[in-house]
Amino acid sequence: MAGVFALGWLVGPGPTRFDNRLLALDAPDPLLVFVEAPVQAAVLGVAVAYALWRGRWRLAAVSALCPPVAVVSAQLLKRVFGRTRDGELAYPSGHITALVVIAGMVVLVAGGRLWALVLAALAVVAGMILVGMTFHYFTDTVGALLLGSAYVAVAARLVARPRRDT
Repeated sequence: MAGVFALGWLVGPGPTRFDNRLLALDAPDPLLVFVEAPVQAAVLGVAVAYALWRGRWRLAAVSALCPPVAVVSAQLLKRVFGRTRDGELAYPSGHITALVVIAGMVVLVAGGRLWALVLAALAVVAGMILVGMTFHYFTDTVGALLLGSAYVAVAARLVARPRRDT
């Protein structure tokens, strides 16, 4: 969380040079589909359903609750920082906060398997770049990555099974 605040204060109310360079590029709209709410909700729904099917009730509950709580906190933080893009509050990005947390929940539900880690990392990096090319500054997406990662870390701790010392 400290990183979210540090970055927010460092970048201030406007874009950085890197933000402007990325905004000068054009992201194809079809590639933005996986940062849209219906797609994210479907992915999360499958992850929660799988956790329920496996009898992992706590994991299912944490996976279902963590993304909306994270997005609400992103919306509250936007008011704290007041950074805008095209007249809308921008930092940290709610789209990327949701993407990071949902990707993290998929990794947790998949038991940390390599395929889930790779897919989550690819989705998050691609989402950050594409959203940073369109309706957010890239640094807004970095703040969202930091915020979302904090929520994933808390979620992982909440669902961790106790270790048995032998």
